[in-house]
Amino acid sequence: MSGEEEENAAELKIGEEFLKAKCLMNCEVAIILEHKYEQIQQHASDSDPSSQVSQVFEKSLQYVKRFSRYKNPDAVRQVRETLSRYGLAEFELCTLGNLCPDTSGEAIALVPTLTSGGRFPEGEQGNDKIDKMLNDLSLIKKFE
Repeated sequence: MSGEEEENAAELKIGEEFLKAKCLMNCEVAIILEHKYEQIQQHASDSDPSSQVSQVFEKSLQYVKRFSRYKNPDAVRQVRETLSRYGLAEFELCTLGNLCPDTSGEAIALVPTLTSGGRFPEGEQGNDKIDKMLNDLSLIKKFE
């Protein structure tokens, strides 16, 4: 981004490095941290301080577990695959996967680039497509 151009997530102006970055939903981070936690516990020894879990690690794990909408690893994979089919940017995909809006209006309010970015047309037709996407997510949650 040039020094003059201001970053604005509502317009998906989040910086070149973030546009190319792989974003993770809270539920994906929870799976990764839980796996690491299990590894640490398996190799734990009271005398080795490197095998101890830090307070920051524990708090981070608690946070992502608390705010994860999906707990089952298969459901987490399905969420990413479902949202990816709609051609969303990583930032949009993770925002929707984390916040799980109920309506197209909520989704657009949380992620304005859904319509302004051209992925979904403005108006009823775009709202119907967004509602379908949200319905696909709610089905995953229902059968988790």
